[in-house]
Amino acid sequence: MKSKTKYLTFQTPQHRQYINITDEVAGLVAESGIAEGFVLVSAMHITAGVFVNDAEDGLLEDIDRWLEGLAPFDPKYRHHRTGETNGDSHLKSLLVHHQVILPITAGRLDLGPWQQVFYAEFDGRRPKRLVIKAIGQ
Repeated sequence: MKSKTKYLTFQTPQHRQYINITDEVAGLVAESGIAEGFVLVSAMHITAGVFVNDAEDGLLEDIDRWLEGLAPFDPKYRHHRTGETNGDSHLKSLLVHHQVILPITAGRLDLGPWQQVFYAEFDGRRPKRLVIKAIGQ
């Protein structure tokens, strides 16, 4: 069994931002020499997430609007009593989840025709890490 790990750091200029990381994930898979296995992509912060979807700008705007509708900013969140103001960011990360596991087949990231991998930042403007770990043979 082989494995390869890479860390990415993001410091987004916007509070909420969606970054296509498909090339970085596919690159690690190619570098790993793994022919068959899986790659884990995991946000290492509780106000960020990772998801797979289409890389169409209108859809990303729809996803952002949907998340804001389900978990809007609200100064009355109990979490804000701690001095933080990012209660909605924690809830948004629960909705998209913090990680995905994707297949590696014949030495390549095995995604569907429109699938792309995204890092979702919900409380930006400070450094946050993501781990990409390929495991297999």
